[in-house]
Amino acid sequence: MARIETLPVRVGDSLVIGGGHPIAVQTMCNTHTSDIEATVAQTLELAAAGAQLVRITVPGRQDVPCIAQIKERVRAAGCGVPLVADIHFSSETAIAVASVVEKVRINPGNFHPDHGEARRQFARFLEVCKQHGTAVRVGLNHGSLGRYITDRYGNTPHAMAMAAMEWLEMCIEAEFYNVVVSLKASNTVVMVEAYRELARRMQERGVVFPMHLGVTEAGGGDSGRIKSCVGIASLLQEGIGDTIRVSLTEPPVQELPVAQYLARTGGQPLPDGLDEKTTAVLDAAVAWGPKLLKREIDEIPDRAGLSEYLKDEIMQAARRRFYKPEYIACPGCGRTMYNLQETFEEVQRRTAHLKGMVIAVMGCIVNGPGEMADADWGYVGEGGGKVTIYHKSEPVLRHIPDSEAIDRLLALIEAAEQ
Repeated sequence: MARIETLPVRVGDSLVIGGGHPIAVQTMCNTHTSDIEATVAQTLELAAAGAQLVRITVPGRQDVPCIAQIKERVRAAGCGVPLVADIHFSSETAIAVASVVEKVRINPGNFHPDHGEARRQFARFLEVCKQHGTAVRVGLNHGSLGRYITDRYGNTPHAMAMAAMEWLEMCIEAEFYNVVVSLKASNTVVMVEAYRELARRMQERGVVFPMHLGVTEAGGGDSGRIKSCVGIASLLQEGIGDTIRVSLTEPPVQELPVAQYLARTGGQPLPDGLDEKTTAVLDAAVAWGPKLLKREIDEIPDRAGLSEYLKDEIMQAARRRFYKPEYIACPGCGRTMYNLQETFEEVQRRTAHLKGMVIAVMGCIVNGPGEMADADWGYVGEGGGKVTIYHKSEPVLRHIPDSEAIDRLLALIEAAEQ
């Protein structure tokens, strides 16, 4: 199917997203932004591996000079990959960094608890971006919509689309069109429904911004890859999507081959970094996952020749049948203050018997509580070697040393199951 026609969005001198241009592949550093040397090295590694955009977290105003130095050193190394500043909550940080990087990712609803004030701050931010030619991603995730929207529409795909349209209307009113939009969710059904409605509403409005696709907090290993393929491929097959990020709880360079695989058009060779086994997994996920997600089929037929393990993984990714726990795990970034990948793998190992339970392992409190809205239990890093454990979105244990947090989590789960 032909891709939906969108506006072109220029990101720096080297990249255009949408407007009929090839699907752009991106990823995000997991280094601390204050560690300039490590972030420069990882940015160069990711660009060399094919990333067309590299996102870097900017937790506060104090980090703006750091990303300015990172950009300067990356350019001095001869690398022109556009940099995206990832901002949460602080409109002042977003405004300060807009003159430094090629693109800023924000959720405007988080700029202020008062919705009217959030709108005023977003308008200020857009003016600065217009002055400097900075692209913007309006990125709303399931679970981080804010009460202004959820009180009206619930925590639903419809709410996600309606929230996005409000901010996009402000962009249109400001005559600022250098905007990409995303509606990510860990739940593939929610993600696909939200993007479909957003695409339809933008088409009805007559202004269609490019869409950034991703299954947020997908986890790692086969499960994370399959889940990402099921959600992203479902939308790509409907002509939706102009740039991709595959979020894995692994080193970010390992995300790129999967995104490159999904971004290919007919006849292109497979990307480097995919072995025969992984390619077979991705092929199966793309072939059968969207059919399950769209309810065109109820089971993967025997003629597909897939192992029971692979059938189970694809069925679970499409949320048609659960054969093991469902994990929500962020990929980590410069805000993460503990060994996320190692912790996630240990949580998986020790909870593998809890069929159908939803367990979240999140790097920090910025995204954690919101993005794990669907989870039965959550493990969220606080920083300083401490962890908060959540049950049904409510904190039940705070300031637990990370050396004992997994044991405490398991004890709570076992007590609740009795």
